Amino acid sequence: MSDDTDAGSFAQQLRLRGSDTWDAAAHHPMVTGIGDGSLPHDVFAYYFSQNIPYLEDYARAIALTVSRAPDVASVSVLSRFLVQIVETELPANRRFAERLGTQPTPRHKTGYAYTRHLLDTCSRFGTVTALAALLPCQWSYGEIGARLLAQDLCEDEIYREWIAMFSNDDYAALIGETTDLIDRHAATADLDAAQSAFNASISYEHDFWSMAYNKGSQ
Repeated sequence: MSDDTDAGSFAQQLRLRGSDTWDAAAHHPMVTGIGDGSLPHDVFAYYFSQNIPYLEDYARAIALTVSRAPDVASVSVLSRFLVQIVETELPANRRFAERLGTQPTPRHKTGYAYTRHLLDTCSRFGTVTALAALLPCQWSYGEIGARLLAQDLCEDEIYREWIAMFSNDDYAALIGETTDLIDRHAATADLDAAQSAFNASISYEHDFWSMAYNKGSQ
């Protein structure tokens, strides 16, 4: 995984330049509530009503990025990224939703706008800018999972299982591969476009947490 202290890493530069919004998303009150077990289950149930359609479109955006990958090594990394969403996270989200009694809910404009941004970016730009749009979700969830696991404040079984999904070694290794993929191709990329895509996505991450936390009433 790219070294967090490596000033020469373009992936790290993306994150540092968006650090205020990143921190607001990664330390959102909803995240805190998951971490200490205080979040009401009905709020988490609403989150899954919105996150499942989000992940379906997120997978489509990754698939677009695979189709534009410049080499087989990049296709390999991106394909495993896609498999993580389709074969691990989406089934897990559906199981959580069933356990929590999540009801069918109209898609909120925040999640819809976020995925339009992802699909548009991944259909029009190359690997670096596409990943810059995709990574705030994957990367911030890995950071959240690792931090909440280390804090070990939650006794709620559902929240502990959710935290475990994003705090394991395999998840961290995949983030390392996707961030390294940005660095591998940065020399030939439009770095301003990549930063703009990253900034938009991390802002949407924060807004998505707020939307879920307020059960769509924002």
